[in-house]
This record gives sequence, C-alpha cells and structure tokens, in this order.
Amino acid sequence: MTYLEASRRQAEKLRGQEHLRILALETSCDETAAAVIEDGRRILSNIVFSQIDLHELYGGVVPEIASRAHMEACDRVVDEALEKAGMTLAEMDALAVTCGPGLVGALLTGVNCMKGLAFAAGKPLVAVNHIEGHVSANFLTHPELEPPFLCLVVSGGHSHLVEAADYGEYRLIGQTVDDAAGEAFDKAARVLGLPYPGGPRIDQLAEEGNPHYLQLPHPKLEGRYDVSFSGVKTAFLNAVHGMEQRGETLPRADLAASFRFAVCDQLTEKTERLLRDRIADGQRPVLALAGGVSANRELRRRMTEMCGRLGVKLYMPRIDLCTDNGAMIGAAACYQLRKGKVAGLELNALPALRFV
Repeated sequence: MTYLEASRRQAEKLRGQEHLRILALETSCDETAAAVIEDGRRILSNIVFSQIDLHELYGGVVPEIASRAHMEACDRVVDEALEKAGMTLAEMDALAVTCGPGLVGALLTGVNCMKGLAFAAGKPLVAVNHIEGHVSANFLTHPELEPPFLCLVVSGGHSHLVEAADYGEYRLIGQTVDDAAGEAFDKAARVLGLPYPGGPRIDQLAEEGNPHYLQLPHPKLEGRYDVSFSGVKTAFLNAVHGMEQRGETLPRADLAASFRFAVCDQLTEKTERLLRDRIADGQRPVLALAGGVSANRELRRRMTEMCGRLGVKLYMPRIDLCTDNGAMIGAAACYQLRKGKVAGLELNALPALRFV
C-alpha cells in the first residue's frame, strides 16, 4: 500500500472522529511558524519565528536568506509547538503545510519538512492554500462563525472580495485590477523612508497625521466591486518626490495618514456597495476580514463603523492572527481533512497557486 492510499484510509476514519488535532507548518514568506490546532477552532500552541531582523537591512524579503532561515528554524518551531501543546507527534491525527502561494524556496523548505515528517510518522498530510489559511484565522478568533459569509481578503499579494459558500469553497466577487493593498502600503512606506516591514510602520505613523492633508485619486472602474491601487500609489510617489525636489520637509505623518485613508476608503466603499446590494436582495450578509492588512487600524475602524451602520455582523481575526502563522494553516487543514482531502509525497511548492 502506498503512502497516499494509507493516508486516504486514515482520513476516512478521521472524518467520523469527534476531535481532530493537527500539527501545521507555515513557511510561505519570512516567518517560520508551527502550531497545534484542535477541531479547527482551538489553538493548543502557536509558535512564530520572525525573520524581520534578517531582512530589515535590505528593505524587504530576500528569498535566498528567507529559505536558509526556514531550513534552520523548521525543526525548532515544530518541536516547540508540540512541547507547548504538551503533546507528541504520535498524538497528532494529521500534519498540514502551506503549499502556496509564496516564495518558491521558502515553500519548498516547509513542504519537504512536513512530507518527511508525515511519511516517517505514518500520518496523513494536508496541503493548504496560504490565503485560505488567512480566511480560516477567523474560525480561531470566532468559534461561532460558520459559512456562508462574505470576506474581504487584503494582504501583500491579494485584495479580493469573496463569498465563502462552504469550508474550502469560495467564489470571487471583486478584486484589485493591479496592485494589492499590502504591496501599495509597502511601496508608500519605502518612499517615506520607513524601515521594513512597511505596512505596520505606515499604519503606526498615520495615527499621528491628518488623513486629509493630501488628496489622492479615487479610481472609477468597470468592475462594480473591483479596486485599484496603482494610480493612488503613483500619485503619492509623485507628490512626495515633488516635495523633495523643492527642498520641502516631508510631513511624514500627514502623508502616511493620507495614503492610508485613500487605500482604506476604496476598500470600505466597495465592501459597503456589496453589502448594500445583498441587503437590497433581501439577504442578511455576514462579513469577515482576512490577511495581513486586516490588522490595519484605520481599516478595522472603518469596517466596524460601516457594518454597525448597516446592521451587518463583522468578524475580524485577532491582531496576532492577521499576519502569517501556523494556527491559521491548521484551522484550514481541519476542514479539508474532514472532507478526506490529503496530499501524497509528490506534493510540490506552488508559488503562483490561485485562491479563487
């Protein structure tokens, strides 16, 4: 019997098991993270090794450095996750790993680590889409949340409005037509001279500034629920460079606040439009946020105010679960395992893996 055949048999038995415990590993970018998750809702341990200090010197993630750091940290974070959960590998029902999207070298490190561990332990392996992991972080913060619900996914590489029809089943409603919100924040932070990681730095600085200091364009798009950040980013870069060429002192807090306002304004407007359309159709929509940018303070305030005004229930991940972590991968894996979805030893890294 092959490993995959044995895994499928185990998965079939596990589908009827009352409790599931999964050891998960996340290595898609610059954080090596492992966690033990029970039933897709309860965190027994969640260990994150950050590489920020390694990449700060270069102003961004260096793929080769990230891969090497993952190689050094994988065994350590997995051992620590098991130890903190007070459990052994033998007590795990399955293992899970991020297979994409992300940096190919970083993904390969995690995939190979967990393939070897799953094979040696004789445990099923579940391959998880990184973005589905971000959506699933809401299940850990809000155990009462169940599909269907709408979700705004905002990260360094994604800006999507999706409908989560069921666990693992998503329908695309709107998306960015160019840059992702997180990528735009990083570029704006760089032009302001803020250190890596740019997104959280610009969010912190913006708290001290005037969001109406600089008027940035608000694009008009064909897609009713689509967004665009390329023009906003270009206008911002031109404004900053113009001030520098004139020898003016940059009001960094005001500039950061203005850029943050412009990005969040688009995201809020299109999300509100979707919610209003659903309400007009007689539905009672539920909204969740997901992705690293869901930790942005302005976005969380704007979404909270808007949903309160519309009478829509809003779910947001705990701040520490917005960024990359192993717990969200374990949560997503639980529902795949319940459906009998397991991976074989041919599993490979999929750096351009689509979410929807």
